[in-house]
Amino acid sequence: MESFNHTLFFWLNAPEHPSALVLTLATFFAEQLIWAVPLLIGIGWLRGSEVTRKAMLVATASGLLGLLINQAIGLAWSHPRPFMIGLGHTLIPHVADSSFPSDHLTLWWAVAFSLSLKRGPRIVGLALALLGVPIAWSRLYLGVHFPFDMFGAVSVAALSAWLTLREVRWYLEPSYRLAIGIHRWLVGKLIALRWVRE
Repeated sequence: MESFNHTLFFWLNAPEHPSALVLTLATFFAEQLIWAVPLLIGIGWLRGSEVTRKAMLVATASGLLGLLINQAIGLAWSHPRPFMIGLGHTLIPHVADSSFPSDHLTLWWAVAFSLSLKRGPRIVGLALALLGVPIAWSRLYLGVHFPFDMFGAVSVAALSAWLTLREVRWYLEPSYRLAIGIHRWLVGKLIALRWVRE
């Protein structure tokens, strides 16, 4: 399996002298696009209805659970990144930690899957899920992950989304009340100006 993982990696990894345009695009997908997740959740919270806000809380819980599962996997089984074993071309800096599963993609897909399983934000969730594909490609192209790291990420993300939706009765209402209290305290003046919802 590891040899197949390496073969796929070499097929998708950047050449020694990549196109400047492709390199710029890959770097954007690999490093910048992830900021769309907190931005989307923030906008959904500030401008959305109660239903939307609760969907954002569940999506946040899904992302956090996914990252927690990844930490447990990394502690139990540390898998080196390509550059740690001298494979391929690495075109962005990255800490030398365990590669499996990809935290980047786990967070992205956990939020995407969570939203796609809810009636209101389903379209947004599906769009995010599809955008995860070029993000996954970019992390391979730039040499910081193996293909199997992405399969691990999608599996953990799906599990996290399913668990957080299945167990929503245990945490959603108390966390929503807490979040609303913090929200009113932080943005009370903006609420009075009607720039954000109460």
